[in-house]
Amino acid sequence: MTSLRDRMGRQLARWTGTGGFFAWWGHSLAAWLPRRWRLALGLDRGRLLLQADGDAVQLRLQDGDGMRDLARVPDLAAAGADVLATLLSPELAELPRWLLLPAASGLRRRLLLPAAAAERLRDVVAFEIDRQTPFAADAVAFDARLLGRRGSDGQLDAELVVVPREALSAQLDALGPLAGQLAGIDVAGGSGTPLGVNLLPQAQRRQQLDPWRAWNWVFGALALLALAMMLWQVLDNRDRAAQALQARADREARAARAVALQRQQLVDLVEGRAFLDRLRNARPTAIEVLDALARRLPDNTYLEKLAIENDRLLLIGLSSEASALVGRLEGARPWRSPALTGALQPDPRSGRDRFTLTADLAIAPAAAPAPAAPEPADAGHD
Repeated sequence: MTSLRDRMGRQLARWTGTGGFFAWWGHSLAAWLPRRWRLALGLDRGRLLLQADGDAVQLRLQDGDGMRDLARVPDLAAAGADVLATLLSPELAELPRWLLLPAASGLRRRLLLPAAAAERLRDVVAFEIDRQTPFAADAVAFDARLLGRRGSDGQLDAELVVVPREALSAQLDALGPLAGQLAGIDVAGGSGTPLGVNLLPQAQRRQQLDPWRAWNWVFGALALLALAMMLWQVLDNRDRAAQALQARADREARAARAVALQRQQLVDLVEGRAFLDRLRNARPTAIEVLDALARRLPDNTYLEKLAIENDRLLLIGLSSEASALVGRLEGARPWRSPALTGALQPDPRSGRDRFTLTADLAIAPAAAPAPAAPEPADAGHD
């Protein structure tokens, strides 16, 4: 876990340590995080400063809370490489170890450089050592730091820091076996706070091996797999919810269609019943026809057949006054236009004439259907 945190801290420091906007943006974001989160991400673990003070070495911790003294080792060269593990806690002993040089041991020069030099600031200032300092480039350990940018033309305000190798060798000798375990060399400012440079060449900086690297890759792969499974589960849940919603919508649509069909059937039934009622009310009933015939036919008239077919009335029978039947039947309310069909035929057995008489039923014009009452408006739309 510590190795993963260290590597994350180095990576984040690499992303945010190039200066300019990304440096400001990265440090600003990190400042908003709680201290425990910054420690977990490796952004604020700090570093262990070794500062030679005569024959002794002062151990200091620098982190987001500032600098504080940890211990003082009288003779670090004789104490051995394991003295830090004895004096400090394991968490502090694992911190990167930096040699802090006194302010008087270094030479600082302000430089104005073009904006394009920001990406390779250390390589650019290497050509300025001979002109800005009385030393040759191969006789000093050097680094540069970015102080700011000019808003008008974007030029860089940088500072060159050099330390003669002779003075540096004396400081390294005071560290004894710890000199080969340094992650960097910094120079103290006027207030004693480190400037934030690294005079140690890249090839000599200690690179801590990460025994958990393979496990971290495994954990990272598992995290990616878990993330993929989580996203797949979310998509699957959404798909299931969509299918359930579609099934519910289909059920409600089928129910709505069934209700609409039943409503239409009911409307058709009501309209058909009303149509039949109108037809029935417009036609004379059989009782009315029989009553009118009984009142108008003479007593010597006998009917053999009485039929109502559609709108026609058919009478077949025998009568002694067959020729006068048309006159008797005219003017009746249930029918109109009575007439004899064919010739009268004498019946020798009864002594009467056989007749066939037809008439049209008196059908009143059908009344127009009453308009349907409008459905009451939904109270929710008032």
